[in-house]
Amino acid sequence: QVQLAESGGGLVQAGGSLRLSCAASGRTFSNRAMGWFRQAPAKEREFVATISWSGRTTTYADSVKGRFTISRYNAGNTVYLQMNSLKPEDTAVYYCAARDVATESRERNAYIYWGQGTQVTVSS
Repeated sequence: QVQLAESGGGLVQAGGSLRLSCAASGRTFSNRAMGWFRQAPAKEREFVATISWSGRTTTYADSVKGRFTISRYNAGNTVYLQMNSLKPEDTAVYYCAARDVATESRERNAYIYWGQGTQVTVSS
């Protein structure tokens, strides 16, 4: 088992920034691609960003490209999501997820482990 714990969510005004963190514990963090997803009220959980184990490959949803940056610090078993120029439509619960392989994926069902989520609210 891999336990994932997100932090860093909160309330921010439109145009502001937040940095989400996801700390992993339990089974090794090694050789796992990581992803961030989000779920707004009454909507399905959607892909936000993903990063390969090496950190060399990242992929973003079109809606966040150029505003969000995913990164990871493998020695610290942590993955981050830097969110800039936030918009009200970014309001959602943000989830961290881990795969069992090193390559990144946009697909929700490609992820084995999930955190409990952290709320991000962007006011207009």
